[in-house]
Amino acid sequence: MKKPSTDRRIAALNLPRNVYKLLAIARAIAQAVGANAKTFTNPDPALVAITTAADELEAAQQKVDQKVKGAVDDRDARAVALVKLLHQEKGYVQKIADSGDPAHAADVIQSGGLSVKHVPVRAPRAFTAKFGPVSGSAALATAPAGRRSSYEWQYSVDGGKTWITAPPTTQTKTVVTGLQPGVAHAFRYRAVTKTGATDWSEPVTLVVR
Repeated sequence: MKKPSTDRRIAALNLPRNVYKLLAIARAIAQAVGANAKTFTNPDPALVAITTAADELEAAQQKVDQKVKGAVDDRDARAVALVKLLHQEKGYVQKIADSGDPAHAADVIQSGGLSVKHVPVRAPRAFTAKFGPVSGSAALATAPAGRRSSYEWQYSVDGGKTWITAPPTTQTKTVVTGLQPGVAHAFRYRAVTKTGATDWSEPVTLVVR
């Protein structure tokens, strides 16, 4: 069985500085979204807004080409307005892509006239307990809780009925020593941030060697 992808498909707008190329892309996006009405049932913004903005930008650019006084400022303002609409449309296409089957997200994005980039979705780092560097020790590690956080560590040898506190650290990892080899130890931690201490984590069990 094929392993599912852990990448998120993201709609990308690769907009050029050249006005005529920008116009071509804007009209291609409007045409693509309009041609897929079953997928894009309620474009936001409306496609007419994009085509109207494109027409206005083209007219403004023609005045620039004719060296009409003051035309550059008008052209630039209309270009900004069109780009804003295109980014809004990209957000709409992304919303539709995210609402469906992730396996088809890239197809949905491309059917809207946009390109696709893959963004790895990384699972949050879990709390782990591994064998330490010497016998009777355990190496614990977790994810950062933020700047200026500290971490409190505890372990239990009776299934969590009682807990023994290990030295706190300002790092996200520690080595607990003085443990009994061959015995199952449960470990837990909590972070202490500027807003207070978090709840204790779910215990992780390790048979110390």
